[in-house]
Order: sequence, then structure tokens, then C-alpha cells
Amino acid sequence: MDRIIKLTLGLFVILLVSFVAVTAYNGYIGQAYRSTLSSTYSYTCTISTDSPLTNVTLFLPVPADPTGNSPVIERMSAQQIPGIPDSWRTELYETGKGTFVKVTAPEIIPPAGTTTKDPYTIVLSAEIPSKRLIDTSDPMTKSPLFRPVQDLKPAACREGASGTAGGQCFTYMTTLYAKYDTNPNAAVTFRSDLKGKNSWTIFEPKTNEYQTSVYLLMFGEQAGWTPVAGYLESGIGSYDAPVMDH
Repeated sequence: MDRIIKLTLGLFVILLVSFVAVTAYNGYIGQAYRSTLSSTYSYTCTISTDSPLTNVTLFLPVPADPTGNSPVIERMSAQQIPGIPDSWRTELYETGKGTFVKVTAPEIIPPAGTTTKDPYTIVLSAEIPSKRLIDTSDPMTKSPLFRPVQDLKPAACREGASGTAGGQCFTYMTTLYAKYDTNPNAAVTFRSDLKGKNSWTIFEPKTNEYQTSVYLLMFGEQAGWTPVAGYLESGIGSYDAPVMDH
């Protein structure tokens, strides 16, 4: 009988120690994740021209989620995005299908020496922290994109893409409005990029992210809405974090 009691007590002690160890380990994992977690959006908008533009009006797509929330809107409308020229006037414009920033400027004049191979480039960029975890696995339905997103199609990931197993790549179309006077041979390019990234450290640094970009090349004078090609890569990185819902 004593032997049975000793075996039972020994087994109980082993189970208790195992329970405490597992609880402590899980507690450490959760605490390490929460204390090191950071979520950030990286936004860049680039406009290049090889010729003078006058009487400029642009409606540039701004990344927003399906409900219209955007990490960029407030800073853009207040001209707090680094790189916005002093002569530009910016204001928000909501179409019901997408969010745009309306840019008006009397002129955009490239400096002397500008050529097609070396165009004049205006770069707007910002690193914007997010108070909430960014959904990088399903940005189409839950995270900011350049909307409206139309004709979304699965696509082969571009060469050098950093997606891991389970990652997906897509092409899509959106739109922008451009109106300006210029010479018939003028080449103007528009590109905008957004990356949403979560970072944390549990024993070692880990991240997950999504990336999307839109691009358009225009020639000569413009006066209307124009389709813009988009690319989306989601599910990049690690998804083995203990908690992903807060």
C-alpha cells in the first residue's frame, strides 16, 4: 500500500511540475510576444516627369481598408507626409468606392538637365505605426489597399518575391485622375507602395507582412480617369506567433 501511495505521490509531483513548467513557459511566450510586438505601415508615393506640367490636378489613390480607414489619410490631408512640395494643395476626396487625395498645383517644373532617362522625381514617404495588429494574410478584406480594387486575379509571384509557403500573389486594377497641360512627348510616371509589417521577438526576431504597389506611365496631356495596374503579395514571413488577435 505504501508503495502505491509513493508512486501516486510521485506521479502527482511529476504532473504538477510539468503543469507549472508548461504554464510558466506559455506565460513567458505570451509576455515576450506582447512586449515586443510592433506593427508599422511603410508608405511611398513617387511622381516623375521629364517635362514641365502646368494647371495640375491629380486624384491619387490612398491606401484604405474596406471601411475607409487609412493609416495615410490624416497625415496626407494635413500635409504631414514628408516630401509634399510647398506649392501643392492637398485635400481628401471620397468617391464611395475608393479614397483619394486631391492634389492641385499651378505647375511642376523639372530643373535644368532633366531628361527621359533622368526625370525629375517627387517622393512622398512615411513610416506610420499602427496601434493594432495588421492582418497581413488577408489584406484584401481586412487591411489597407489602393482601392477600388478591381479585376483581382491570382498571379505568379515576381522574381525575388519574399513570400513563404502559404503566401499568395495577385494582380489588380485601380484608378487615378490626372489633368495637366504639357508637351505631347512628356512622360509622367506614378507609383505608390504600401507595406504592412508586424515584428516581434520570442527567442529570435520574427516578422510577417504584405506588400502592394500600383504603377502607371502616361504620355502627353491628361484630362480624365485612367486605369492603374496593381500588384499584391500577402502572407510573407512567419505566422507561428502565439496570439494574433490583439
